[in-house]
Amino acid sequence: MLNVGQRVRLAADLRLAGSVTPAGEPAEEAGAFTGSVALAAGVEGTVERVHEHRRRQSHEVGEYLRLKSLLDDFGHQMPPESRRQLKEQVGALEEHWIAHRLRMLRVTVRVRLDNGFVLDDVPEEAFASA
Repeated sequence: MLNVGQRVRLAADLRLAGSVTPAGEPAEEAGAFTGSVALAAGVEGTVERVHEHRRRQSHEVGEYLRLKSLLDDFGHQMPPESRRQLKEQVGALEEHWIAHRLRMLRVTVRVRLDNGFVLDDVPEEAFASA
């Protein structure tokens, strides 16, 4: 995980493309120009901000957590057949939980590159420690 103030470098070439608005012009008139900028891998900069985005859980993930808690807390007291059914339900939902855990936290950063460009809301995977 990257930290504020840390020196980083681009891990891969980037191409930024989109509409361009001339300085001093209202934003509503955007789209009259298009442009692109290419940044080479290895360009260094400093992390200015780190933002963690927690993803919302699906209904299946919520149900998995509810049933898993029920099994963990009371499974030993349940009749064998009820415990077996609950284990099957938990098992059927486990793949949703695993997928959720793998993408639960997304981290984006704002990096001021040494060449003056600022990249904001970029996934941290785009950078490596310098």
